[in-house]
Amino acid sequence: MIPEGIAYGGDYNPEQWPEEVWAEDVRLMREAGVNMVSVNIFAWALLEPREGEYDFARLDKILALLHENGIAADLATPTAAPPAWFFRKHPQALPVDRDGRRLSYGSRQTFCPSSPAYREAALRIARVLGERYADHPAVVMWHIHNEYGCHNAECYCDASAEAFRVWLRSRYGDLEALNHAWGTAFWSQWYYDWDEIIPPRATGAVPNPTHQLDWRRFCSDALLSLYKAEREVLLEAAPAVPATTNFMVMYNFEALDYWRWAPELDVVSNDHYLRSTDPESEIDIALSGDLVRSLAGGPWLLMEHSTGAVNWQPVNRAKNPGELRRNALGHVARGADGIAYFQWRAAKAGAEQWHSAMLPHAGTDSQIWRDVVALGADLKALAEVRGSTSPASVAVVWDWNARWALELPSQPSESVRYLDLVRSWYEPLWRSGVAVDFVHPSADLSGYRLVLAPALYLVDDEGAENLTGFAAGGGTLAVGFHSGAVDTNCHVRLGGYPGAFRDALGVSTDELFPLLPDETVALDGGGTASLWSERVRLAGAEAVASYGEGPLAGVPAVTRHIYGEGVAWYLATHPDPSTLAGLLDRIRTEAGVAPVRETPAGVETVLRSGEDADYLFLINHGERNAEVQVASRATELLSGKRVDGGRVTVAPGDVVVVRESR
Repeated sequence: MIPEGIAYGGDYNPEQWPEEVWAEDVRLMREAGVNMVSVNIFAWALLEPREGEYDFARLDKILALLHENGIAADLATPTAAPPAWFFRKHPQALPVDRDGRRLSYGSRQTFCPSSPAYREAALRIARVLGERYADHPAVVMWHIHNEYGCHNAECYCDASAEAFRVWLRSRYGDLEALNHAWGTAFWSQWYYDWDEIIPPRATGAVPNPTHQLDWRRFCSDALLSLYKAEREVLLEAAPAVPATTNFMVMYNFEALDYWRWAPELDVVSNDHYLRSTDPESEIDIALSGDLVRSLAGGPWLLMEHSTGAVNWQPVNRAKNPGELRRNALGHVARGADGIAYFQWRAAKAGAEQWHSAMLPHAGTDSQIWRDVVALGADLKALAEVRGSTSPASVAVVWDWNARWALELPSQPSESVRYLDLVRSWYEPLWRSGVAVDFVHPSADLSGYRLVLAPALYLVDDEGAENLTGFAAGGGTLAVGFHSGAVDTNCHVRLGGYPGAFRDALGVSTDELFPLLPDETVALDGGGTASLWSERVRLAGAEAVASYGEGPLAGVPAVTRHIYGEGVAWYLATHPDPSTLAGLLDRIRTEAGVAPVRETPAGVETVLRSGEDADYLFLINHGERNAEVQVASRATELLSGKRVDGGRVTVAPGDVVVVRESR
């Protein structure tokens, strides 16, 4: 089974090092408190040097060594990096880009997801691994593949085209339904034969938006089918061993619809790396963690992050003092029951040789190593937190279909970016210490007081009815501009914007006026707005704020509508951060939503609830000591001290975790 308490470790790649180094590895792992590592992720070429010929001697020794030292193995299928011999035999399995260029092997994930030859080879190596190590005492979890879609989310080859047509037949049944869904009467795109349909390859003008959207859906499903096929092979060999694959819920990846993926995983895990240009990356950690926890429906594993610098950004900087600890414990606060890094020992050769690791190039006489050992002690002290949940009364609607559709070409403004909008609404809640879940538009909303839909450009009828029904039944719904505009086929909802939400919001818009990149407009109650404006007409709602200048002066910009037993708000523009924070504070206060705990500015406050106690995480991102009121019967878990007087002090850059007994 997965180790008790908080799992701790990273990617372990001993095949990159002489065997005499391995003993030092496990000795230092024990010193650092490592209890689980991922192995075999990129070892396909060593395990199967020639097709159908296997060499497991090295892996046998590695797993035995880990088990002897009390370290569990998250054993990977190595299918993210097929060997060179495979591509020499099956060159048609190499991916083709949008411009028709067939790429070469020589890195990782250089395969077409729809290649029959790749699928056959991947399932063969997965089956052999599963049968050999099904009962191995070191193996506690299967790590299927690695970062699906990281480099090959889309392949435009003929095999992909054929697979796309099969997927479309399943979705639509016949060409008449497809032509209707895609609106192919426009630009003479009508299809009379399935074989006429190809991927949205490079063309002279803008491709059909629904064609592009269905392509994104297909590409996500094509990779999911590979995961499910490997999972089935491993399930047959080892039905008791859980399986995972590492998601990438982070700022620069949006290729897969993880709402469809998450139910297929026994354990949801995620990789998360910081953007070096983000001045408040702690917000990104929190948003990602809340989204992954929501996908998992509870605790999850952080499968990869970095101790310091990465190697793939324009400038790769080390982390500041204390940042390694704050980052890791920030993920634990948001539901992570495991903390792992890429990788255990920093590589001296290869494409990621300048990526940080738990054991850096400098060895144990380094700040990273001292921080890694200290973090191991912290995670051991937090063992009882494992399995605790994170209750929330606010839900933020997140949908990959809406994200893909919003960022297609030929939108009213290419400056409107999905993640930017969601983060702008999430940030004030984070600063206020308000607990947040993320939900699919069709999710059960009965447990929430407030639902926010910052950027739901595309929504199907079921999702729209679910959200508006939530408001009608007594909840508070807040909707951002350009939401509800199109249906699941990317067809504009006629009759006025914001389409699917028009009646519930009590407004109607007949014209959109996106703002230029540096353009702002004043609001009559104070503050400014940017990015977007529109000509809103009240149809039952009241104006909370209006444009204070320009051609839309006096036109409502923010509205509030009593709808059924609840309230529906509409933000028809993008207020400046302070104004948006004030609006969201009013909205959540009216909805009866309170922060987890009142804390000074700069202190991130998160609550995890167990059977017998609550665990209050306090992370001070500020520059001054912060005093926080806690329960009278409380203990600081990381120090082991009892709390005196019902107050704790959190030093700048420090993390305090308080156990509050019930």
